[in-house]
Amino acid sequence: MKARYIKYTLQFKLPAGTSRGTLKTKDTYFLIIENKGKIGIGECALFKGLSIDDKPDYEEKLQWVCDSLSNNDFMVLHKLTEFPSIQFGIEQAIISLGSENRFDLYPSEFTRGKSSILINGLIWMGDEAFMLNQVEEKIRAGFKTIKLKIGALDFEKEIKILQSIRDRYTSEEIEIRLDANGAFSPDNALDQLKQLAKFQIHSIEQPIKPKQWEVMAQLCEKSPIPIALDEELIGVFNQDKINLLETIKPQFLILKPSLLGGVAGCNQWIQLCAKQQIGWWITSALESNIGLNAIAQYTFNLGNNLPQGLGTGGLFTNNFESPLTIESGYLKYNPSISWNVNL
Repeated sequence: MKARYIKYTLQFKLPAGTSRGTLKTKDTYFLIIENKGKIGIGECALFKGLSIDDKPDYEEKLQWVCDSLSNNDFMVLHKLTEFPSIQFGIEQAIISLGSENRFDLYPSEFTRGKSSILINGLIWMGDEAFMLNQVEEKIRAGFKTIKLKIGALDFEKEIKILQSIRDRYTSEEIEIRLDANGAFSPDNALDQLKQLAKFQIHSIEQPIKPKQWEVMAQLCEKSPIPIALDEELIGVFNQDKINLLETIKPQFLILKPSLLGGVAGCNQWIQLCAKQQIGWWITSALESNIGLNAIAQYTFNLGNNLPQGLGTGGLFTNNFESPLTIESGYLKYNPSISWNVNL
């Protein structure tokens, strides 16, 4: 057994605006393991500035993982709680190594091209014309659910954008999700949520910054818009997961495998959601098509009928050619298209 990692910088086609700043590039890492002529590959999609594993010794930890796997030590997963993206990369690589096709991790009707995954169309922050143009493009492309990043513009301008969308499309025609990335202040959040509610919003992700459990609990209780927790889940482990859900009582969770410890980490949250009747969906976190592929295959097998957040594959100029395609608001897998990965 031999293991190694490769750093890879993804280049955005257009600057991606969020309330935390504008992204032009994103570094990611690929874990590659080889055994008896077979190769397994997984993506460790570090998200700088957001993930708990954004640490100076990240590459040192990756090298330690490679050394351990090369010595047939597969217990490394249990020693990486605070490195969720590496956990997910290891999961992918091991399953990939044992698969007949290294990219066919969870064989299903999806990977056979017989079924697809309903997804939302992501609208990045920008000026009014830029955002409305994106909305029109998504609608022409067949999306029935769009997700708007808000919090970077003046709030009144964002209200104007939403009004413009609703002037053109009813809630039956287009479902709107919002993602504030923690941009609202605790003092003003409820008032802003009430103003947004008139646009028939499906849900809003993370209206205030995480680690304000009592304030978030009050918002979830009083908000006219269902609230989804996203950043709130990062770095929460063991009993604290139960404590968080019992305290805040959110309507939805947004589950990102690269930020939450991969399949194993997301499955824990899903089990807790089932007990407390909390909705959820899966979202990618700006992975390349390699990581997105793993997330999509995992997601399909969960059987969740809500639109998932898996439409990020077309964001980069140097992504890998893959069978993943988007058609009429659905993520599909076309087995007749070959992977083109040279690492």
